[in-house]
Amino acid sequence: MIRWTVTLHPQAEPELLALPPDMQARFLRTAELLEDLGPQRVGLPHIRPLEDKLWEIRLQGRDGIARAVYAAVHQRRLLVLHVFIKKTQVTPRRAIETALKRLETQP
Repeated sequence: MIRWTVTLHPQAEPELLALPPDMQARFLRTAELLEDLGPQRVGLPHIRPLEDKLWEIRLQGRDGIARAVYAAVHQRRLLVLHVFIKKTQVTPRRAIETALKRLETQP
């Protein structure tokens, strides 16, 4: 079986490192699931579609919840575009716009 790869946009890496350690660990676990099984076989509660090409990795920790927004780019590559602490029930429009902007200017 061909594996997927999960990579971080250069601006998303410091955002991920700013999360509490327990949320970072959950991110790494979900990224491993995505690489091993592919996004088609990983669903709720780990990932959820947002809009258009964007999906979110759902992270929950002791101090709250966070999201990592990603998109599938090129062959079997998932690019994490934006990581943020979520403070409202709905994913903020600004976070989606940030991810879309980074997707357009991906390296």
